[in-house]
Amino acid sequence: MFREAVEEERWPEMMPGGRMNPKQMKAMMKRMGIDQQELADVEEVIIRTKTKELVIKDAAVTAVTVQGQKSYQVAGTVQERERKREERTEEGGIPQEDIKLVMDQTGCSASEAKKALQETDGAPAEAILKIMASKM
Repeated sequence: MFREAVEEERWPEMMPGGRMNPKQMKAMMKRMGIDQQELADVEEVIIRTKTKELVIKDAAVTAVTVQGQKSYQVAGTVQERERKREERTEEGGIPQEDIKLVMDQTGCSASEAKKALQETDGAPAEAILKIMASKM
């Protein structure tokens, strides 16, 4: 029983970083090819999905480079909010990206693409089909 207690006390020494001071830990990480840097003056980090945004205020961000691959560790207060849809629109409410999509797919002019989108209530797929059918 005494032997088990002594072995348990040694356990932290056997674990990497168990009783290692920060300087030793940094030197060991450098030998392993791991570089870690704290990014200064970070106000917030925003992660966007299709439907929402995660805003991390007063973020502490650490950049970690391992074998040339950089990753970021972020810690802070997280707020979730709905994502705002930001689209530049032409007059008439047709998104510029939809006009460009129809033009790219059909080879038509911007005015033809806009007219087809207006006639199909802004549905790009239907506008493309309409223009393609008119060319046949």
